[in-house]
Amino acid sequence: MRRRRRATAAGLAVVAAALAVGGAQARVSRGAAPPAPKPAAAVVRLVSAPVRIADAATVRLLRPGDRVDVVAAERTGPPRVVAAGARVSEVPEPEKGLADGGALVVLSVPRDTARALVGAGAVARLAVTLC
Repeated sequence: MRRRRRATAAGLAVVAAALAVGGAQARVSRGAAPPAPKPAAAVVRLVSAPVRIADAATVRLLRPGDRVDVVAAERTGPPRVVAAGARVSEVPEPEKGLADGGALVVLSVPRDTARALVGAGAVARLAVTLC
């Protein structure tokens, strides 16, 4: 039964694709203007943003390639997500002699998000959650 459904779905997908291509060719052959190409998506440039996370033990759980949400906890107001789904690019060795100073992690994020992280780190304690 499942094989029949899959085969039917695959057949319908092939027919739909053929009709879509055939319909576009028919419009072009009748003298209609071809569809205008879609503009390319804007390229998002990622930058490396070093971020000090308040809980050093949490940072030790992270590995390059992990995805995290960065949350800013201020004294006034509820916590807010500053960066969602940021990729961990590096976890530097912990600094010696810093007790309760948190730990550094380097995230790969868009430039605007990096600015938001810097601003939030100056006024709030930052935490991460694994995605």
